Amino acid sequence: MSEHRHRTRLLPLTAAMLMLGVIGRAILALPTTGDGLAVPMRAGAEASGIPNVITAVLLDFRGYDTLLEIAVLMLATVAVLSLREDPAALSRRIAGGAGPVLGTLTRALAPIMLLVAGHLVLVGSSGPGGAFQGGAVLGAAGILLMLSGYARPAWASRRAVRWVLAVGLIVFIGVALYPLLSGGTLLQYPPENRKDLILLVEALLTLSIGASLVSLFLASASSTEGGGRR
Repeated sequence: MSEHRHRTRLLPLTAAMLMLGVIGRAILALPTTGDGLAVPMRAGAEASGIPNVITAVLLDFRGYDTLLEIAVLMLATVAVLSLREDPAALSRRIAGGAGPVLGTLTRALAPIMLLVAGHLVLVGSSGPGGAFQGGAVLGAAGILLMLSGYARPAWASRRAVRWVLAVGLIVFIGVALYPLLSGGTLLQYPPENRKDLILLVEALLTLSIGASLVSLFLASASSTEGGGRR
């Protein structure tokens, strides 16, 4: 029994050492100098009309990866919401009325955070920013409002929330499939409106990401049947 257990422990160590040897050999085989991908990436970003190389890479060169990331986030949100037994969990208050300090800060910071989120999306084509950063700030603004005692607005029906959650992914998929109608390939943006389509996807993804973060927070923090908080 002890010999079998000893061999079992040696197997992971042997596999790890072999993998370490392969990685080390690959690193040693790399050339000492190289141009890398900086030159083609900058050239491709200029061709797309998006000066920010990172945004161009995420939505142009690595469009498949970004599309799958958004799909995973949306599916995770749907899965979490589907596990809630209470269908009204997203519209309940999770905290009492905020005190004067928190209430004042929330009323002052929430509009600024919305402006910052929009600014991050707009400058994402030429500088640091983009949908993920803007969506994170937008989600933080929503969570701050929830923690300050605000419930979901009456106009934000369950159907409206679902559409906001899904609109980014739906439009992204539509933009990805659009080139196929003219004989192109998936995610091959038309040259004449390449920049406009990327910015449209960025803006709508910001809304969906922000709504997803707020929904995940509310689904986990809403009241339980026993009256406590999760």
